[in-house]
Amino acid sequence: MLNANIVKNAIEILAYERTNYLKLHPRSIAFSAKANQHFLYGVPMHWMNDWGTPVPLFVQQAQGAHFSCADDIDYTDFCLGDTGAMFGHSPLPVAKAIAAQANSGYTTMLPSTLAPNVGEALAEHFGLPYWQLATTATDANRFVLRWARAVTGRQKLLVFDGCYHGTIDDTMVDMVISDDTMADAIEGKTANRASLLGQVYDLGLHTVTVPFNDAEAVERELAKGNIACVLTEPALTNCGMVLPKAGFIKILRDLTKKYGSLLVLDETHTISTGRGGWAKANHVTPDFLVIGKPIAGGLPASAYGFSTEMAARMKTAKDSAPSGHSGIGTTLSGNMMTLAAIHATLTEVATAEAYTHMLTMAEELERQLTASINSHKLPWNITRLGARLELQFCAETPKNAQEARDAQNETLESAIHLYLLNRGVLLTPFHNMMLVCPATNNADLNLLIRVFNDCLDALTA
Repeated sequence: MLNANIVKNAIEILAYERTNYLKLHPRSIAFSAKANQHFLYGVPMHWMNDWGTPVPLFVQQAQGAHFSCADDIDYTDFCLGDTGAMFGHSPLPVAKAIAAQANSGYTTMLPSTLAPNVGEALAEHFGLPYWQLATTATDANRFVLRWARAVTGRQKLLVFDGCYHGTIDDTMVDMVISDDTMADAIEGKTANRASLLGQVYDLGLHTVTVPFNDAEAVERELAKGNIACVLTEPALTNCGMVLPKAGFIKILRDLTKKYGSLLVLDETHTISTGRGGWAKANHVTPDFLVIGKPIAGGLPASAYGFSTEMAARMKTAKDSAPSGHSGIGTTLSGNMMTLAAIHATLTEVATAEAYTHMLTMAEELERQLTASINSHKLPWNITRLGARLELQFCAETPKNAQEARDAQNETLESAIHLYLLNRGVLLTPFHNMMLVCPATNNADLNLLIRVFNDCLDALTA
């Protein structure tokens, strides 16, 4: 339970900071009024309205670890497009590659002469030999799920409560414990996520969800023999960060092999772990690996990798199917511009040196944030996965999604976000996530720590 005085202070801080925001951002207010004439909620994509600000913050320029808004205020960015700009805004090698490609074609639905080089870069970076490209991680996960069902001949998918794999229908589910079921019951019902719009069928017909870090629940479901694949992030990152117990992902690898299912690791966020992602760093080889967001420097792009054996099974499934659209792939996937951006990102930006800097900065930020929390005698913690950190309102890192949800407080999160934002520091809006990029420096860390300390002073007054 959160301290009642802190919650009370958070409510007062939030009211003041909303007023303060409006004073600081007259041009964003004007842009919002104009954009509302043609965009739903006044933004090109409605999530952009979910930052808890009175009106959206309109950005005019972004470079490295900083961006400036319409009111010419400079911000130190620890959101970085929620991983999309994890390697910094507009990294120079990517900008040069895009500029060069702009004079040589954008898209043809034919392979670019750069394709072999991109394939080599993906294989070297992530450690899997075969690849296919898509436009978003949602697409990549959807396509992988089709392949998994095709090669196994099975229909069902297993995901973890609290998961997020983009907007693929099959994964927009929660595990629900009914009122007449004991809270510690081993089984919960898989139900459509309550916030899901326009869903017309029961997703639980073909998807089952179990708690993260619960190997017994996974084996119970896999033993039924109808699970095509287990799809998971190596650590949950969207319900509040939940790290895997020691050996849990390796247990998933063993269990999927034992019961003839496939293991799909979605590394769209856990690419923060280190160069090549979590799986490579922890010596786990999945059947499929999905990566999106930052691999093209922030342009829409994703990819999924697989083994030589899996490539053969996929070819067999495709070659034995009737002619026609497979339901896999989109027209703009693997276009020339995307290939140029991916190649520059993987070979010149997401380097070993870049990761060394990012991890060093993140480790120092974790240390200083933890010291600030401890000095204010708050029962909170910082969970870190490589260059990704999260403030959680509980003494220890949650072990599953329900523990992560129990530790959240929307009012307190909003107060912290807006307090920091009004002082030039941006966090990710949906929870207390922070990222550092190759351009993040000590001055950026010092600003965040100073403003965070001031915020905790106000909350605990």
